[in-house]
Amino acid sequence: MTASGTASLRRRYAAAMTAPLGTAGARIRAAYAAVPREDFLGPPPWHVLGFDPSQTLIARPGDTADPADIYADVLVRLAAAKFINNGSPSLHAHMLHLLAAMPGEHVLHAGAGSGYYSAVIAELVGPHGRVTAVEFDAALAASARDNLRRWPQVTVVQGDGADFPTRPVQRIYVNFALARPADAWLDLLAPGGVLLFPLGAPDPAARDAHARHSTDRAAILKVTRQGSGFAAAFDWPVAFVFAEGVTAGDAALRAALWQAFGRDGRARVQSLHRRALPEDEAWFTSQLFSLGFAPPS
Repeated sequence: MTASGTASLRRRYAAAMTAPLGTAGARIRAAYAAVPREDFLGPPPWHVLGFDPSQTLIARPGDTADPADIYADVLVRLAAAKFINNGSPSLHAHMLHLLAAMPGEHVLHAGAGSGYYSAVIAELVGPHGRVTAVEFDAALAASARDNLRRWPQVTVVQGDGADFPTRPVQRIYVNFALARPADAWLDLLAPGGVLLFPLGAPDPAARDAHARHSTDRAAILKVTRQGSGFAAAFDWPVAFVFAEGVTAGDAALRAALWQAFGRDGRARVQSLHRRALPEDEAWFTSQLFSLGFAPPS
């Protein structure tokens, strides 16, 4: 396929992935159109989790070398042993809209994978912004470092996303499900800044390897720093690969969170607290963090 043909594919793909956002998605649409997705997937053939023509995910994986097949709302395998894929572009468009990264801002991207969405974020913050892209898997981090060379505002780090940032940032974008937010994220989120992550936990009774390393009992949580407190609100339910390291929590925390997702009240959450709350004041409460029903004080 010619370069002009691929560019045309990207423009159509960008329009489709951001269509639900309407005019509010113009900047994300332009960023998607600017970043060649195929450059972040390794050499073809690519292993795609199939979609039917109506863009509904179906269990029909397959290999393809046709760029047209990856310029759709498809998941593309990156690391099979860890169940890591390139993510749903429509979901990320929605999440990036919630993140609302602006030109000139510093964004921490935890769980950067091979760097595709780090590049999209780099387009959003522009040449005067900064992106710190952290990836736990060494091979993926090395790939991201190579893939992101044309975006000098991006620094790729191999390590645990919970250890970053090391200075205040305006936005934190986390691309794995977790049972607890990292202390550094809350400590170094700038006033008015946004932390966005999937909160959830795997089924404690799961025996299947995929079920133990991912969760479909999770939802996007948006946390905004307001003065000395944190506003919090849930958004869409999601399925994500689950955390490694400190943000995975311990077995007791994961089990309690799993149970919380099985009951009502999530829509009433308005605040995040770094301490336990009385059970009648919170949807979820623990010694590490709580999600309260009242606005932040």
